[in-house]
Amino acid sequence: MKKLLFPALAILGLAACNQEGDQNATTNMDYPTIPVTYPQTATEDVKDDYFGTSVADPYRWLENDTATNTEAWVKSQNVVTQDYLGKIPFREAVRDRFEELFNYPKYGAPYQVGEYYFFSKNDGLQNQSVLYRQKGLDGAPAVFIDPNKLSEKGTAAIGISGVSDDDKYLTVSRSDAGSDWSEVMVYEVATMKQMPDVLKWVKFSGGAWWKDGFFYSRYPEPAKGTELSGNNMNHWVYYHKLGDPQSSDKLIYKDDKNPSYYHNAQVTEDEKHLFIYAAPGTDGYAVLHKDLTTDGPITTLFEGYKNKTSVVHNIDNKVLAMTDIDTPNYRLVEVDLANPDKANWKDIIPETENLLEGCSTGGGKLFAGYLEKATNRIYEMNYDGSGKKALALPGLGSAGAPGGRESHKSLFYTFTSFLYPPTIFKYDVATGQSSIFQETKLKFNPADYEEKQVTYKSKDGTPVTMFVVHKKGLKMDGNNPCQLYGYGGFNVSLSPGFSTSRIMLLENGGVFAMPNLRGGGEYGEAWHKDGMLMKKQNVFDDFIAAAEYLIAEKYTSTERLGIAGGSNGGLLVGACMTQRPDLFAVALPGVGVMDMLRYHKFTVGKGWVPEYGSSEQSAEMFNYLKGYSPVHNLKPGTQYPATMVTTGDHDDRVVPAHSFKFAAALQAAHKGDSPVLIRIETDAGHGAGKPTSKVIDEIADVYSFFFYNTKTEVKYKVKG
Repeated sequence: MKKLLFPALAILGLAACNQEGDQNATTNMDYPTIPVTYPQTATEDVKDDYFGTSVADPYRWLENDTATNTEAWVKSQNVVTQDYLGKIPFREAVRDRFEELFNYPKYGAPYQVGEYYFFSKNDGLQNQSVLYRQKGLDGAPAVFIDPNKLSEKGTAAIGISGVSDDDKYLTVSRSDAGSDWSEVMVYEVATMKQMPDVLKWVKFSGGAWWKDGFFYSRYPEPAKGTELSGNNMNHWVYYHKLGDPQSSDKLIYKDDKNPSYYHNAQVTEDEKHLFIYAAPGTDGYAVLHKDLTTDGPITTLFEGYKNKTSVVHNIDNKVLAMTDIDTPNYRLVEVDLANPDKANWKDIIPETENLLEGCSTGGGKLFAGYLEKATNRIYEMNYDGSGKKALALPGLGSAGAPGGRESHKSLFYTFTSFLYPPTIFKYDVATGQSSIFQETKLKFNPADYEEKQVTYKSKDGTPVTMFVVHKKGLKMDGNNPCQLYGYGGFNVSLSPGFSTSRIMLLENGGVFAMPNLRGGGEYGEAWHKDGMLMKKQNVFDDFIAAAEYLIAEKYTSTERLGIAGGSNGGLLVGACMTQRPDLFAVALPGVGVMDMLRYHKFTVGKGWVPEYGSSEQSAEMFNYLKGYSPVHNLKPGTQYPATMVTTGDHDDRVVPAHSFKFAAALQAAHKGDSPVLIRIETDAGHGAGKPTSKVIDEIADVYSFFFYNTKTEVKYKVKG
């Protein structure tokens, strides 16, 4: 079954891992206070009425990201932030160390296209990974596309978004400066030549090939000056015939009654069926069907919008679909397209106590991926569910189920954990055996560290699991710097993963902690629903309880504890630091959703209404959102944690106005010597596609800020 790209919030985490050094004794350093003079941010008399309640929005002008005064404000804030960071004595040494750690070859899992295999590789410090093609698994790799040559600053990112059924063509998407907007190009596989086809104003779309073209989704061209902040509407499905100009593309599906909905196309491997996913946002969608063999009408196969059902594979007119209908931990069912009523469904993989995270097919086999206490298990079976056997994974960690076409004999998957660098495995379908295909080699000894999972109780008594990683033998005396990272939303599961920057935290005597908060998907749809809409406070309570647990168990102390998260995780950090400013030494909200009353008015923000609710829905929902909205809950005269807000000027997912307004309000409200800064990256977006050079600079600045404000002794020296 061809892959389906579907809109969802991206997780932007602070990367990380570990290494040598004496971690048995962490020293508190008495770093001097670095004085900060904040820029004066103008206010304006703007008020909105919500169900009879007037709400001031004095920094509304910062929503205009292209205005001259906003650009001047960004420059002035960056000057202050860079001046502060420049006075941290070990900043350059931290950057040198991270660059050293990050400088190793990074591979993407191969994908077979006919007699060729495609894979991505970054030599170490290239700004973008290069796409390679080789003939067979033993052929010599050749550069297919080098995105580093597409832009002077290395800000162009590419990815394969579709493969033609005859394996002759690829659709390749290109995005620039971190924007969600992409440009779709077509390449000939054998000659590696780019075809004249170029499609613009594409967002959240794959390329679902059928006959001599492909289905894709796009928006109308936005008004000039609103490309990165305007409200995107009319995400319709089109068919592009190879060789035709985009203006000739055929409109396949639109929904004038619901112009804010997202639509994505999927074609079955046998080219008999088209499925269109229609979603109000990131939670719940309908599935529409069209018989391509008869050019039949588009009909509703699975009703929206309370559940999530996705087609995995088909056998003629019977489809295998993964669904949470009546089964919050998901199941796989067989649905006869001639009799699709639920009463006629046949269970192929029944629901279990563990989350069925995903299903895929390849080599004539079915693969099921489960989450058990937030770690992966993968099973192979026949299409009817028989012959179930487990894939032998290296340990407890994260791995996606392998997938490919029915004709493929070898499939690939990647395994990783906090202490196991990403390793690509080749799965032989005939023997059912896995073997290492490409392993990551670092100057890193995992035997020096330990990872474990603990359980603590949240405010309402709910048990919550949390991963904790640190040096073996580390003293639990409350004296260790600790980074608590979380997300908690959109059914996203946080499972163990390796990250090189975390090495810097661990080798300087630090502790990394990652709880599986409600709102995530680790324990099924019920766990997700317990952290969304008017239960969102559960997420913040879970995170605060995690901090209290780490302090009570003497992993760390308030003076050494920092919290971090990106996107929805940035909202998490913003909400928790406003609710409990006394609990944390450092707060690192990245690209966060900070204005919960207006988030739905920008770009794709309306798609999050099913998760958050909207301030315009009802007085009750307005009051609930206002009760935790970070920008609306900053209290003048309060001492907040040392804070560095991070965002990108090209972020058209969570527009930078969220971070701009929060930083301005925080600087006005904050009382104390701890810095409250904003670091605004130029030519960067929500996180995806960020050049390596910018990643290294940002991570170095974030960790330097964290170390300095948790008074951590840093064991690095500047090169030379």
